[in-house]
Amino acid sequence: MFGMRLLAILVSLAGSMHVAQCQWEIQNSGSTADLRGIHSVGQGIAWASGTEGTVLRTANDGEGWQRCATPPGADHLDFRGIQAFDANTVIIMSSGTGPLSRLYKTTDACRTWKLVATNPDADGFWDAIVINRFDKEGYLLGDPVNGVFRYRQSEDMGTTWQNATASKGLEALPQEGAFAASNSALFVDKRHAAGFVTGGPMGGRLLLGNDESDRSRFHAVPLPLTAGSATSGAYSIESRDHHVLVVVGGDYMRPNNSSGTAAYSHDGGEHWRPSRTPPHGYRSAVAYNETTKTWFTVGPNGTDISSDDGRNWRALHPSVSEPPDADQHWNALSLPFVVGPHGRIGKLRPGVARR
Repeated sequence: MFGMRLLAILVSLAGSMHVAQCQWEIQNSGSTADLRGIHSVGQGIAWASGTEGTVLRTANDGEGWQRCATPPGADHLDFRGIQAFDANTVIIMSSGTGPLSRLYKTTDACRTWKLVATNPDADGFWDAIVINRFDKEGYLLGDPVNGVFRYRQSEDMGTTWQNATASKGLEALPQEGAFAASNSALFVDKRHAAGFVTGGPMGGRLLLGNDESDRSRFHAVPLPLTAGSATSGAYSIESRDHHVLVVVGGDYMRPNNSSGTAAYSHDGGEHWRPSRTPPHGYRSAVAYNETTKTWFTVGPNGTDISSDDGRNWRALHPSVSEPPDADQHWNALSLPFVVGPHGRIGKLRPGVARR
């Protein structure tokens, strides 16, 4: 009898440990593209994008991913950014020098596409796009041209764009730029304060535009992240509300170095502190799960979560029933989905943050 009771207890404990350890359920994308754009709009609808003109779509919570028709003449483009509105409408952004940076839009579930904009700067490079599908406002970020970050705005869900480079405070430091690693170097919070993060040899900064009387005025705030090379600094920023922000990054060329990979602000981005326990490597994307009050961050060597608004991070590891690299090889987040190289897509399992 004792042996049976002990066996039952062990089975129960094993089941609990299994649920606690599970994280990303690997899905079949049907693609081998390097995926860097992902946007989930809820109700099982999500869109993803990547190299070779790739756009993917699901309307059944990832049970099946549809390969969309490639926009005409775009089979060589790298679609780094994507902003969806519903199951039929999405805007995709390609990144590349000059005219290789473009915006396309579909309103018929990606059967047809319209070219919305092409980068007019021969030396320009678009890094990120954010559109609020509720109030139609949009923002488009590009690397510096002649020492000034390129910044555009839209008031009609991305159909037309206005050049905002006359904005004050967009001057770049030497060799400074933004990273198009996950379409999350740019953010807009609930107050419609906008900002973006940068990197480079002189360190990462947040260029914050939060003056309600003049949204074209930016001011720079230094970030306590790793610095010293062209590939170091801030890669991704997320705003939980108008007070709490979290930024992640590091050095892309040193993916296993955990020093200076995350920081947090609890006063709207004006002051920052490095995470006491940082993620265990370079991180390219960060996102907040409102349901579990948990932050997630991903990168090439793993996944980390924080339940105290970025002060401390802990690594997630696959269970014995999952692939040994289920936590790794990720580029971008839009919960519950995560994407990576070679068509890699994962979906967050329930209960991950409750262990």
